[in-house]
Amino acid sequence: MTLVLLTALGVGGATIIGSLVGFIFKKMSHRFSDIVLSFAAGVMLAAAVLGLVLPSLEYGGKYGLIVTIAGIFVGAICLNFIDKLVPHLHKLMGTDTESHDNAGLSKVLLFVLAIAIHNFPEGIAAGVGFGSGNDAQALMIAGGIALQNIPEGMVIIAPMLSTGVSPKKTFVCAMLTGVVEVIGTLLGYFAVSLSSTILPFALAFAGGTMLYVISDEMIPETHAHGSERGATYALLVGFCVMLITDVLLG
Repeated sequence: MTLVLLTALGVGGATIIGSLVGFIFKKMSHRFSDIVLSFAAGVMLAAAVLGLVLPSLEYGGKYGLIVTIAGIFVGAICLNFIDKLVPHLHKLMGTDTESHDNAGLSKVLLFVLAIAIHNFPEGIAAGVGFGSGNDAQALMIAGGIALQNIPEGMVIIAPMLSTGVSPKKTFVCAMLTGVVEVIGTLLGYFAVSLSSTILPFALAFAGGTMLYVISDEMIPETHAHGSERGATYALLVGFCVMLITDVLLG
């Protein structure tokens, strides 16, 4: 339980670390952020497949394939439904947040709310990973999500400051998006701990949410500013790093 709690704090804390970096480098280039986010996407992709989807097949027994496929699609559909209610990164980053009027502030707050809502299922994915009993894989999943949270925390800062929000309130908002992920991690862990029968589906569900985030949000965002080639190789590097990590820990 101590490891789970520390992991939850680490996953949520990564957003706070990213926000601190955002305060320091308010005008970070798109190319740099795209490379970092692509690397995180590669890490998350490997974590989703190796740490969630494949264990789901393993623990699913006779109907493992059906349960895994169903879980992946249910997870993706849930994220799709959330997107209908509150669009996320690449849908909101293009909005005009430079104005200081109420409309500009509302767009930024919607952007922050979107990140907070999307962080919840990502936290659940980190917590569910511990249900398999393989702490190394669970930490790999959490590490991938944490890496993704750093650039996400970074991009919160500049839009909020540009609309006149004080640095203190900006940091509190960024911190709250991380707290949401801590709660999600703990809920995911307790859910699979209370009932091991839901573990295969829960693992696949978590994998589906991560695959959805990678395909629908991270890759489009990293390919929208002219750095497609670098972003692609950064994703491959991230994937291979986690692949090597999995082999060495396996």
